[in-house]
Amino acid sequence: MNESQVIEQTQEMKTNKEKKKRSPISYVVEGLIYIVLIVVCVYVVPNYVIQRTVVSGESMEDTLHDKESLLVDKVSYRIHNPERYDIIVFYPRGKEVEEYYVKRIYGLPGETIQIKENDIYINGEKIEDPYAKDAMLSAGLAEEPYTLGDDEYFVLGDHRSVSMDSRTTSDMDPDGPGPVKFENIAGKVILRIWPLSKFGVP
Repeated sequence: MNESQVIEQTQEMKTNKEKKKRSPISYVVEGLIYIVLIVVCVYVVPNYVIQRTVVSGESMEDTLHDKESLLVDKVSYRIHNPERYDIIVFYPRGKEVEEYYVKRIYGLPGETIQIKENDIYINGEKIEDPYAKDAMLSAGLAEEPYTLGDDEYFVLGDHRSVSMDSRTTSDMDPDGPGPVKFENIAGKVILRIWPLSKFGVP
């Protein structure tokens, strides 16, 4: 190796070392990026994008069972309205109370719903009801035609004989949610993640 090659190699090593040096600002920027990512994962995602929730009780059998873990999509209903037969998570007493129910939507805003002999009628027409596990013991609020408000949804549990749902208002029972206002819907159930043997769309 001649002198010029030695000088060239030395200069190249020096240049590489200079490239490897980082300014204090780069460390600050990297730290801020990590903080933002942590905030997004810990706060933004579960509160505004997707949330894990756990089923409590038997009211959605045979579709969902006690202690099953679900993922709830919190974005879709910002883009489009809830649809009939969607399974939703909602707050029966408003978002200020940390309690939620999991039910299925049957009646949409502005529709008139009535339950007669376990058949569900929307605007006077009988609709399909393929999800019911058993018969209803009572039609409750929907024994007579009930017209939903512009922001109300009528929900039912699939296990009708034990479900506390829109058929029961708080006047009838302290735990009765009655029709569900849109503002109290937390999101749409999109995936069952536990148990793994039943992983998938419910």
